[in-house]
Amino acid sequence: MDLKVENCDVVVIGAGPAGSVAAALLRQQGRQVLVLEREQFPRFSIGESLLPQSMAYLEQAGMLQVVVEAGFQYKNGAAFVRGERYTAFDFRDKHSTGWGTTYQVQRANFDHLLAQQAQRQGAEIRFQHAVTAVDLDGDKPRLTVRQADGNEYQVEAGFILDASGFGRILPRLLDLETPSNFPVRGAIFTHIEDGITAPDFDRNKIRVTVHPEHCDVWYWLIPFAGGRCSIGVVAKTAFLDQYQGSDTERLRALVNEDPASRELLANARWDTPARSIVGYSANVKSLWGKGYALLGNAGEFLDPVFSSGVTIALKSASLAAQVLQKHFSGVQVDWENEYAIPLKKGVNTFRTFVESWYTGGFQDVIFHEHQQPEIRRMISAILAGYAWDETNPYVRESKRRLKALEEICA
Repeated sequence: MDLKVENCDVVVIGAGPAGSVAAALLRQQGRQVLVLEREQFPRFSIGESLLPQSMAYLEQAGMLQVVVEAGFQYKNGAAFVRGERYTAFDFRDKHSTGWGTTYQVQRANFDHLLAQQAQRQGAEIRFQHAVTAVDLDGDKPRLTVRQADGNEYQVEAGFILDASGFGRILPRLLDLETPSNFPVRGAIFTHIEDGITAPDFDRNKIRVTVHPEHCDVWYWLIPFAGGRCSIGVVAKTAFLDQYQGSDTERLRALVNEDPASRELLANARWDTPARSIVGYSANVKSLWGKGYALLGNAGEFLDPVFSSGVTIALKSASLAAQVLQKHFSGVQVDWENEYAIPLKKGVNTFRTFVESWYTGGFQDVIFHEHQQPEIRRMISAILAGYAWDETNPYVRESKRRLKALEEICA
């Protein structure tokens, strides 16, 4: 039986932040955009602590006002804890120009809000429509889509953007996946009513705590508005496998191993079952191909330690929309040089700092007692998401500069 075939300019797979922002930017260009989302929104997702750099892309997509007015928890920086040591970065005090504040968001609400804005701007979003096959052999790429009721249809498009996040639809269907160079790590996480009463606790910052005995094990604590927070732990899977019981029991046991976290959350109400994810770091052979490009986590996901995921996703949406504007106006485009290489520059900056975090070198840097204010402002800019700002020496020559700094601080 021949399936019904629809046509549009651009199909976006996934209605998360990358997909919604890409759809809005393409609508600004007058493109006919169809977004196919496997889930029904709102739906749970982690990655709740945004970086200030992402605000510029929300502004570009015409979504800033609704985010500002949504009542999310204001965020102005990041606090790091290791034993008795505490250091905090204020993202307003940074080398790069641009936003210095942002929000900590329950992603179910945040992602739904962005999707609704994309719809208001004229993008069509179909929830519970899952992409099951892709054919790139014709003049135009063609997708097969299954609806919630099991019925299928096909869509032929001028271009496909895969913003499917951890679903990684095109990488799986086109055999693009390649192993990440990061060790296999897992995360256990939940949302709780935190009950934090400590007067010196700063709700305007994400709190990243190093495990008291293992420098490559760390906890996140992301305060939300209304007295709730996201809490999670990240470690190699072999380490996490030592802990028995439900995910909630494992997470509570791990949190209790850190005295400061145990004290901070003494009055917490663990009212939501914890979840876990394993082997989240991912990579692909290429970020683009004939008739398609991969956005955000669908292409590469590094690690949650510096909350870079949403920023990279929005940067990729912005870059891809720029290239597509040229593509649809009949100009020959070079996806490698105009999209993949520029995107990877910032991703590789984050990668340098993530790798150094896990070996302990970057921890020595941020907890060092005698920090030079100008270098601190350069580090703050990267932590705020400005990983593409080549005026920053720690972006321009991240490996060499950070290695030199590690040696001084060791």
